[in-house]
Amino acid sequence: MNDLTITAAYYRGDKSFAVEETTAQQPGPGEASVRIAYCGICGTDMHVYHGNMDARVGLNRIIGHEMSGIVEALGYGVDSVMVGQKVVVRPLDHCGDCPACDAGHFHICHKLKFLGLDTDGAMQNIWTVPAHTLHVLPDDLRMDHAALIEPVAVACHDVRLSGLRAGENVVVIGGGPIGILVAMVARDAGGSVVVSEVNPNRLAIAQKLGFDTVNPAAADLQAAINARTGNKGADVVFEVSGTQAGVDAMTAVAATRARIVMVAIHAQKPQIDLFQFFWRELRLIGARVYEPEDYEKAISIILSGGVDADTVITDVTPLAEIQKAFEELDSSPTAMKSLIKVGDEA
Repeated sequence: MNDLTITAAYYRGDKSFAVEETTAQQPGPGEASVRIAYCGICGTDMHVYHGNMDARVGLNRIIGHEMSGIVEALGYGVDSVMVGQKVVVRPLDHCGDCPACDAGHFHICHKLKFLGLDTDGAMQNIWTVPAHTLHVLPDDLRMDHAALIEPVAVACHDVRLSGLRAGENVVVIGGGPIGILVAMVARDAGGSVVVSEVNPNRLAIAQKLGFDTVNPAAADLQAAINARTGNKGADVVFEVSGTQAGVDAMTAVAATRARIVMVAIHAQKPQIDLFQFFWRELRLIGARVYEPEDYEKAISIILSGGVDADTVITDVTPLAEIQKAFEELDSSPTAMKSLIKVGDEA
């Protein structure tokens, strides 16, 4: 893979991308180069687009991490994958020498590098990454569906940490891409799921996916959940809205000894009704990114159809039109998950 010319999309600041030709990075020892097929646009990418992360990513960054691809080349010492295999990247590079890493919690390393933010990412034809981040895919998994594995792994991590048991009542507060994926993974685990969302287009998608829904702007969410649960409340609550209203709702709908999982990243510190934690013996669980087992679970649940990938993926745009894709996603109230088609791999 000597001096291979590729196409890459560079974030330049001020809501702009420049699609340019560059030279592919050669894989060094312990690294692998992946020819990218698809890359999803996530909420963090939109924060970059809006300029909220310029201090972190700069104005010359190739972003993107929700991807699928095929191994193109291997660096010295890599024997965990083979050239030609379908893969996804778990975009976390840990230091291996901090208290979190020493405890085995590599995904929350004190010096964690998130690939595609702290390094260049997948919005380019060939992406060179540490080989330890790769997960091999089954041959029969579609590459566009595989681009959902990263966000589905987030949902798998959230549901796993919740300790959800079959038959329990679940409320997902926020029906955006991650909220919908959390709802599907929770349903696959046997939960009886209600999705709370105010956006009518997202409500329609949730209903199309077969979920019971409540619009808290039009109905009393607490009363609706009590009516569905015999006044018990939800055994597990996922806060995915990132809003104060969502934080208020998460304690209001919780059953005695419910588990509340904080999924959303809040821009400002929310106010939390701590009295309810005392009164009902609630538990609040923080959930950040994912671990290797969550990736493997995500692969299996997509392959089995537990996640309806065709409904979740609402649009696909070629890399050359990445600017248009971000602009439309920024203004469109109907999109759920937007993909960038980076390469020709099917």
